[in-house]
Amino acid sequence: MTNLSVNINKIATIRNARGGNMPDVEKAARDCEAFGAEGITVHPRPDERHIRYSDVRAIRPGVKTEFNIEGNPIPSFVDLVLEVVPDQVTLVPDAHDAITSNQGWDTIANREFLTRICKVFKDKGIRVSIFIDPDPAMAVGAKECGCDRVELYTASYAERFPVNPEEAVKPYLETAIKVRELGLGLNAGHDLNLDNLGYFIKTIPWTDEVSIGHAIICDALYMGLERTIKAYLAEIKKF
Repeated sequence: MTNLSVNINKIATIRNARGGNMPDVEKAARDCEAFGAEGITVHPRPDERHIRYSDVRAIRPGVKTEFNIEGNPIPSFVDLVLEVVPDQVTLVPDAHDAITSNQGWDTIANREFLTRICKVFKDKGIRVSIFIDPDPAMAVGAKECGCDRVELYTASYAERFPVNPEEAVKPYLETAIKVRELGLGLNAGHDLNLDNLGYFIKTIPWTDEVSIGHAIICDALYMGLERTIKAYLAEIKKF
């Protein structure tokens, strides 16, 4: 059964645009769980343009489901994760000035670095997921780095889905099969929404977790947060 982890970064973006504490990201995390979310995801960046390092520290004690921190494992990020000790850390190779994540790791070229980072987190008892593009070779490389899961970067799937769903999901299915053969867990995220999520889960039902933020907050503007989360859960659970 696939779990839904709600990324609350966009809630922090709205707060930061005005200052103060409205909306309250700690309350948002608690509410997402109360509405049925099976996890909370945050992606702190060095410039703190949305989720701040202080938010991560404040949110952690209140999360009762799964807490996932994703980001580029620069020294300050590593220190934060080791301090907070989430259930899962997702390693993402985003540049400091990236608007949003835009690629997965080259797990072959970065094997030495990723292997070292995986060990640091796993020695602390934290599950490690590596963000990769839909490429079986990258899944093999991730396995050799010692991670527990991979997260498939689904931007190209979302972009191509309206034209040809079967072709859009094809490289993801191929990679997901390899991931399962390797004995790794499978996560997915980026640009998944109510239009394309169900087809992805139907095609790859062994997906452990999807991390969704932007689309959920956009839909919540019209549907409300509780109704939106329940709609995403219904889309996942029907397969």
